[in-house]
Amino acid sequence: MATPTRVGHAPRVTRRLHRRFFLSPCAHCGRPRRTMADQQDKAALIAETRRRFEAEYLSDKSDKYDSRDVERLQQDDKWVENYLIWRHDVVDDTLKMIDESFQWRKEYTVNDLSESVLPKWLFESGALFLHGYDKEGYKLFWFKVKLHVRDQKQQLDKKKLVAFWLEHYAKRDHGKPLTVVFDMAETGISHIDLDFVRFIVNCFTDYYPNFLTKIVIFEMPWIMNAAFKIVKGWLGPEAISMLKFTNKSDVQEYISGEYLPPHMGGTDSFKYSYPPLVDDDFQTPLCENGPITSEDEPESKEEIDTDTKEPGDVNEEQNLNQKKMNSVEQISKSEENDKTEFKPKNAKKALTTFKGPLLHISPAEELYFGSKETGEKKCLIVLTNVTKNVVAFKVRTTAPEKYRVKPSNSSCEPGTSLDIIVSLHGGFSASLQDRFLIMAAEMDQSSGSGVPELAQFWKEVPRTKVMEHRLRCHVLESSKPSTLTLKENALNIPAKTNEDLHMQLTHLLQINKRLQEQIDRCLWFQQLSVVLSSLSVTIVAFCFYLAYSQRS
Repeated sequence: MATPTRVGHAPRVTRRLHRRFFLSPCAHCGRPRRTMADQQDKAALIAETRRRFEAEYLSDKSDKYDSRDVERLQQDDKWVENYLIWRHDVVDDTLKMIDESFQWRKEYTVNDLSESVLPKWLFESGALFLHGYDKEGYKLFWFKVKLHVRDQKQQLDKKKLVAFWLEHYAKRDHGKPLTVVFDMAETGISHIDLDFVRFIVNCFTDYYPNFLTKIVIFEMPWIMNAAFKIVKGWLGPEAISMLKFTNKSDVQEYISGEYLPPHMGGTDSFKYSYPPLVDDDFQTPLCENGPITSEDEPESKEEIDTDTKEPGDVNEEQNLNQKKMNSVEQISKSEENDKTEFKPKNAKKALTTFKGPLLHISPAEELYFGSKETGEKKCLIVLTNVTKNVVAFKVRTTAPEKYRVKPSNSSCEPGTSLDIIVSLHGGFSASLQDRFLIMAAEMDQSSGSGVPELAQFWKEVPRTKVMEHRLRCHVLESSKPSTLTLKENALNIPAKTNEDLHMQLTHLLQINKRLQEQIDRCLWFQQLSVVLSSLSVTIVAFCFYLAYSQRS
């Protein structure tokens, strides 16, 4: 058998030094990582891998691979490097892994997987999703085992869902590794699907190189010990070391409480729902990509659009812009009046506020935009710094092309409040799938709050010190005066429809009915117990009486 080939056929001693120098383990998780080593050697390894793959696996011009993967392999150095790292820089093993993973990617049409391709119920089930971070800052990939039902007819779709999530994250975060969490609370043997578990394991060991930090298994029932012995047999020694069996008392060694649900001993109030996709890609809104226009200046894109419109359309748009400007002016005046006329206790009753450790954020959950008919396109977010230091914040959105946010990257002084205006850009309208992410971190007193200082601060701040809060978008269908909508958004007064109230009332009545049935059942059993107890006492007393009579 031929000796595994390395670049330049280096002597054995050189190869050992190469392994030590090039693949020092990570201090946190023990995964192999490259140090600041000889960049020429790394480039040579990548070039050798590409050359040999083209010569040995693409020579027959077969169509067993997706051409997009082949093209990416030739262009993406990081991708090739991850394959090499995962196979310890052994080029022969690396080529085999690339071959197997590329064939798998084509079989599962990984490059074409999307929400529209997969059944909607898969996303709605909530068995698989991305949410939160572990203590080392790696993304968490959750598998709620109790929500998984074994069904061979659905197996292929479920496997494609796993591939969709992994590819979705790999492309978004450029291959940054993640941590898998098997939440096995309230599970039984009926939920275990070894074929599906093996598929998930194979995704990390064979198809997604250098993509796994650890597998956290929470509260595995003892009855499944035998099953997981089989799983361990599928893993190599390195992968076995990544298994972390935990329970409620020690899971926070790996994941902090802020990203753990209450049943795992955490404080994360997150509840899965779909749509939209959980943890979508939050990006920089438009206002950071160019100069920020003032409230009384028309936006540049809108100015350009008016040049191509008919005179009648221009006049209508000018009237609409004038109405918006008047609306904002009236709102600002009304806010000033509120400060002097309203009592603080009345304002507090109207506010719904998320109370975070660094910032209080109002509204707490949803931004209310008007429908196309109302034309209201602005919302207000109020941040209040509750610390003794300056707090830096950033605002991100899943739809950066639609929204302007002012300010979107700034700081808030201790004990003060700051208003953020979110406005729809151009002819866009708000969608229920749109979300906003507010990130905040406490700054040292010596740190400056200018643009360069903030940019440097966000590069250096550890993720564990960053507070995150998400806001959903809600579109109001009922028409309201435009001058009132922004103020109501700031106070977050939700407009409950009769249908919503009816559904809630019906739900409460059903719960009440079930409770009443349980109470009636308990009372019936209680009465039956009393009758049986009385009967037993009577029989015992009668037996004693007969025994006493016979003796006398």
